[in-house]
Amino acid sequence: MKKLINNVEDVVAESLEGFLMANRRTHQQVAGVNGLVVNDINKKKVSVITGGGSGHEPVFIGLTGEGMADGAALGSVFASPDPHTILEVIKGANTDEGVLCLVINYAGDTMNFGVASELAELEGINVATALVTDDVASAPKGQEEERRGIAGLLLVTKVTGAAAQEGYTLTETKQVAEKANENIRSLSVALTPCSLPGSKANFTIEEDAYEFGMGIHGEPGIQKKKLQAADKIVEEMVTVIADDLELQEADEVVVLVNGTGATSLLELNIVHRQVGKLMENKGVVIYDSIIGSHCTSLEMAGVSISMLRLDAELKRLYNAPAYTPYFYKRGEQT
Repeated sequence: MKKLINNVEDVVAESLEGFLMANRRTHQQVAGVNGLVVNDINKKKVSVITGGGSGHEPVFIGLTGEGMADGAALGSVFASPDPHTILEVIKGANTDEGVLCLVINYAGDTMNFGVASELAELEGINVATALVTDDVASAPKGQEEERRGIAGLLLVTKVTGAAAQEGYTLTETKQVAEKANENIRSLSVALTPCSLPGSKANFTIEEDAYEFGMGIHGEPGIQKKKLQAADKIVEEMVTVIADDLELQEADEVVVLVNGTGATSLLELNIVHRQVGKLMENKGVVIYDSIIGSHCTSLEMAGVSISMLRLDAELKRLYNAPAYTPYFYKRGEQT
């Protein structure tokens, strides 16, 4: 499939170079690897880093900035960053209070972040890890620790970065990340496939069908279904999420309606319209909404819905101001 690239081997490095040209006042590359850290890291707070395969932009580089993550390690398209890259980002982001790694739960990512963390500890760096496991389609209820991490990473990073900014210790920051993850559920649907640079489409979906529960790398969903009206698809998605999260009347949630790469804002707003109606019918309060393409799968058409259930602490941390090149929060909502 056609893409605006030069050489396949250079897409990650050149994309990172372009990002850094646009954001040189706030971000810098970690020497020798495809990774970055924010400028002027506060050495008196816990540093938060993340990372994973490329092709999901603006995740992961788009999570770096004020009140969010302090660094990101990038792998090849749909492939985990290697331990050396992660180690160099950990070292580049290290502070007096240590480094927390937020890792989406895929085998390569957890393995390589684990190796890098062990190597960092050998160099005297205090490192902890929190996994993101928000994808309800990837494992049944009761096996949440086996679930994949997807777009909910944005919400975990938001509250975790705020906790670090507030001066939480490394242990406390990890606990907040885990608490946020326990209160987030996400589900995706795909309408079309995507293709790695230089390759054909990595799976097929018939013109009159969609994949319910698709993973961000094209992993098969729960079921391939006949295409139907948006409201019906969203109702199915919300029902699964709300049931798994065990939402109760008067619960407050943050809703993330996330495009997977080729989905227009016109469509995403239609999705959110139905989410809002369904939550109102359930008596669940949408405290805030985020609508946009934040965790993508190259040019895949589709959408994911994420919900973060709030308590007093998570609400305060969510409300804290944040700024990255692709996401910001003004911080004054009450």
